[in-house]
Amino acid sequence: MSSSRHPVALRLEQRVGGATRLLATVMLLPLADGIFAALVLAGELETWAGITQIGLLVFGGSATLAVILAEMDDDPWEQVTSVLVVGVPLILIAAVEAALAPTIATLVDVPTFERFAALVILAIAAKTASSTIGDYLPSPGIIIGLGFIASFQPGSFKFVPDYDPMLLFSAAAAGGVAVAFALAVVALRPYLRRVVDIDRFRFGSAVALGTLALSIFQLVPSQAPLVVFGVAGLLAFNPEAAPDDAGDDEPQSVPDADDGPDRPTPSSPAATPDGGSDASDTDDEEPAYGYPGENGAEERAPWL
Repeated sequence: MSSSRHPVALRLEQRVGGATRLLATVMLLPLADGIFAALVLAGELETWAGITQIGLLVFGGSATLAVILAEMDDDPWEQVTSVLVVGVPLILIAAVEAALAPTIATLVDVPTFERFAALVILAIAAKTASSTIGDYLPSPGIIIGLGFIASFQPGSFKFVPDYDPMLLFSAAAAGGVAVAFALAVVALRPYLRRVVDIDRFRFGSAVALGTLALSIFQLVPSQAPLVVFGVAGLLAFNPEAAPDDAGDDEPQSVPDADDGPDRPTPSSPAATPDGGSDASDTDDEEPAYGYPGENGAEERAPWL
C-alpha cells in the first residue's frame, strides 16, 4: 500500500485533529456545505444508482478509506464505535436535510444552485487528485456560498418541508451506504492495507467525482459515476502484494540425495554405464536434480 497521505484528509486533519473527528469532518461535510441538498434537488435520490453513488462518492469515497486505513490505529471494536458515532448522526441529518430541501428550493434558483454544486464537486475532485492543484482552487464553502448568492431569491421563501417517506428513506439509505462502506473497510482493514494502493484509489475516486459533476450537467449517463468508482476499486486492488500462505513463507528444504535414486553431479565427468557415479566425486558434491529420460538416462529438470 502506498504510504502517501490523502491530500483532502491531510488538510482537514491539520484543522480538526484526531481520527474520529477527522472521519466526522470527511463524512458530514457534504451535509454542511450544501452539496447533499443540491443533489437532492437535482433528483439524485430517485434511483438506487443515485443513492449508491451519493453514499459511496459523496459521504464515503477515498477520503473515508484513507482515514480508516492510515489514521485509525485503535483496535477493531474502537474503530467500529468511531464509525457508528459518526454514521448514526449522518443518517439522521441526511433524512432531515432531505425533508428541508424543498424549503431551500424556495430560496434559490434551483438550476443555478445545481451548477454551483457541480462546480464544488469538480473542485473536490481536483483537490483529491492533486494537492498542488487544490492549493490554487477556492474552498468548497466559498464556491457554494457564491452559488447561494448568485441564485438567492428572498421574495419567494416558504417553509415547505417534505415528509414523503420514500424521500426520507432514500436520504437515510444514502447515509447507510456510506456507513456500510466504512464498516466494511474496518472489517477488511488488515487485508486492505496490504493489497490496496491508496494513491490509485484516490485518483480513481477523483475521476468518479468528476463524472458525478458531469452527470449533474447531464453530459454523461447518471450511472456512469458508479461504474467509474467500481473500475477505480479494481485498478487499486493489487493481489500480488498479499502475503503468501503460511506454508509458503518457510524456505523449502532441499531434498537429500538419499530421498531418491543416485543422480550424477554437475561436476562428474560422466555417469558410469550402470547409472551410478564415481563415489570419489559425489561424496562432497550437491546432487543435481533431474528426472528419468525416455532412454532411462538422467536429464536435468527444466525448471533448473
